[in-house]
Amino acid sequence: MTITLPPDYRPAEDEEFMNPRQREYFRQKLLAWRAELLHESSETLANLQDGGLQEPDLTDRASAETERALELRTRDRARKLISKIDAALRRIEDGSYGYCEETDEPISLKRLEARPIATLSIEAQERHERMERTRRDD
Repeated sequence: MTITLPPDYRPAEDEEFMNPRQREYFRQKLLAWRAELLHESSETLANLQDGGLQEPDLTDRASAETERALELRTRDRARKLISKIDAALRRIEDGSYGYCEETDEPISLKRLEARPIATLSIEAQERHERMERTRRDD
């Protein structure tokens, strides 16, 4: 079943939660984000292959190595983000997308719009963060 969304479609609170249109909207949003990350990753790879550390000046070489390390860290974060996007796409397919992993309650559309890979409602996320802080303080 193919769902075509109008170009200006945005999920609304007065719709049935996670109806086919909303699922398709978030699926397209996640796929576009994933494609953007993969494109940036391939650009980084090309830049890293082109730019060897052949700087004659020690300061320039150190600066280039620092930039390279930062870029590699950024790409590692992107790789982890892509795996979260893939997990969200699987949740769309199995029908669990948009529901809190802890409470099974719907995650607000505003939260999903801001963070489409969210797995916890705001309340559950806040509880989780408070517990983390408590454990860190101990």
